[in-house]
Amino acid sequence: MKIFKLHTKQKLPITIQAAWDFLSDPKNLKDITPNKMNFNITDCDYKKIYPGQIIQYTVTPLLNIPLKWVTEITHVVDKKYFVDEQRFGPYSLWHHKHFIKEVNGGIEMEDIIHYKIPLGFIGYMMNYLIIKNKLGHIFEYRRKKLNEIFGELK
Repeated sequence: MKIFKLHTKQKLPITIQAAWDFLSDPKNLKDITPNKMNFNITDCDYKKIYPGQIIQYTVTPLLNIPLKWVTEITHVVDKKYFVDEQRFGPYSLWHHKHFIKEVNGGIEMEDIIHYKIPLGFIGYMMNYLIIKNKLGHIFEYRRKKLNEIFGELK
């Protein structure tokens, strides 16, 4: 059983409160997801983020085939981090930690994702041929969009 990891960091010239308000609001996910993925939230209570919150959405990551995805917010520490885990969707495991911390001139956000692809060896090969690059593209798009929205901290 191979568990893969994606790790990104980005600095933004904003306050920790502004970062938290934006990053922990599910309504903003669509704005920082590539348009061609057709990301749409189908059910969410849109309350302030809390452990146990369920977010349901559809997304078309490959071949324009829509997939249902359900995540649960499992951990929240105000203005520090939150964790979402897939409950239903394309991965055998999806565990996504979102950290933010103050740095000189703004904040640093860090994403650490552990994921597992189903289908054994076929899933393993799909990760190296397609999925790893697709996830990299999604987070690069997210980095660029956040820089457009908030500016860039060098």
